Order: sequence, then C-alpha cells, then structure tokens
Amino acid sequence: MTEYVLVFAVPVFVLCVALEIASYRLLSDESELGYTAWDTVTSLSMGLGFLVVEAFWKIVTLAALAGVYALTPLRLDPTSIGTWVLLFFADDLAYYWYHRSHHEVRILWASHVVHHSSRRYNFSTALRQPWTPFTALPFWLPLAAIGIPPWMIFFQLSVNLIYQFFLHTERIGTMPRWYEAVFNTPSHHRVHHGTQQVYLDRNYGGILIIWDRLFRTFEPEGERVVYGLTRNIETYNPVRVAFGEYGKIARAVRGASCWRHRVGHLLRGPGWVPPVKSAA
Repeated sequence: MTEYVLVFAVPVFVLCVALEIASYRLLSDESELGYTAWDTVTSLSMGLGFLVVEAFWKIVTLAALAGVYALTPLRLDPTSIGTWVLLFFADDLAYYWYHRSHHEVRILWASHVVHHSSRRYNFSTALRQPWTPFTALPFWLPLAAIGIPPWMIFFQLSVNLIYQFFLHTERIGTMPRWYEAVFNTPSHHRVHHGTQQVYLDRNYGGILIIWDRLFRTFEPEGERVVYGLTRNIETYNPVRVAFGEYGKIARAVRGASCWRHRVGHLLRGPGWVPPVKSAA
C-alpha cells in the first residue's frame, strides 16, 4: 500500500517542484537559495532510485511485519478510531528514534547522509532519498508486535513521508504559534538541515515536534541556516551520493589500528575519530 500511495503522490510532488521553481522566478528573494539545474537533477534521480529500491524492499518489510503480527497474540481493531490514533503517535515516535539513530550511528548515517547532501533547501531536496533503506525496519516491528495490522503501518508510513515533503521549503516562514508548538514545520525542519553547531542533531520529528521537546533535541530557527554537510560532498553523481559514505567508512575501518577503533568507526557518531595517545 505504501508504494501505491507514494506512486500516486509523485505527480503532486513534481507539480509542487514546478510551482516552487516558478515562484522563485516571479517572486525572487535574494535571501533564499532556490534551485540549480544539476542539484535538482541529482535530487530527482535519488528519488526515482529510492522508489525502485523500495518496490523490492517492501516485500521483505511486509514479510517481517506480517511474521511479527502472526506471532503476537495481540490484535487491535482497524475499524476503531483509537487504533488509528495510537498508530499515528506510535509511528511518529518510531520515526523519531529511527531518524535520531541515523544521525548518531555512523553506519546508519551512511544511508541517511544522502538526504542532507544538498546545499539547497527546496521541494526537490525532499526527494533526495537513500538507495539503502534497509536499516529502518527494526524501528517499526514493535508496532506489529502490539497488534497493529501491517497494512495500517504501511499506510501511516506513507502519510508521514508525504507530510515531510512539504517541510522542505524556504518559501514558508513560520506557522501559527500553536502549530509550531506541536507539529513539525518548514522552520523546524530547516534547522534540522543546518550545518551550524547550534543546529546539528536537532529536530528529528516527522509529523510532530513534541518528541524533540520531550527528549531535549529541539532547537528553534534563529540565525540564517546554512544547508548541507559539515564536510560537503563535491559531486552531483547519484551513485557517489548514494554510496560515498560507505566507502569512507570502509577506508577508516581498514586504516584503524585496533578492533576497538574499527568498531568505533561503525557505531560511533559521524564525526568520531580515535583518541590520540599522548606522548609519554
């Protein structure tokens, strides 16, 4: 079901990209970065590749969720409003921890870094998705374990992803205060894509921002956001964008002096380096 929802959403995404490009031509703003041709082509290429990979990976995901659902004695009624409300919050909490872990563990970051690789921030950036989405599954298995049918989980995953598409724009300033307090917004998500120290590892929420407030990872938008990575990828080649970080990790592991450092390159944060021994 996720694939069907996303496929039907693709024309809407493309239309929104076209309208946003037009808005920059008609209502230019020098403080906003807008679009460049090669950056946009790369983002669209990453999005198309993601859809192809996901079409096959969803078979594995469905099998895993269905297996857990078959084993659990719990069953939640899909016709109950309460089940849908629980799913909404459970899915968003799962997304928060999935997202946070993919910033804090380097081997997981190797997949997610794709989404942060553009120095632009527009609707096409939302389409810059990984070609290695295989590490997401464990975060949603608990939803099947508590008795939520797999088709409902798939549907809510699509809703979450579609909502987040509309966060990737500089054309919207801030929403009403009550909305900014509860929901993720373009302002909150611009912070998440920022490279400044104050913005790093902040605002992981999907639809809701309440998890960031609860777990103290929230940061409001202040100074002008500089987008991209602390060490930017100097390429528009989709293959290098998709797999470049894995190569860097492999080189770091090969060059490590001991197993503890090798494990560190895999499981520590993206910026981790082995401690330097002080001279005697």
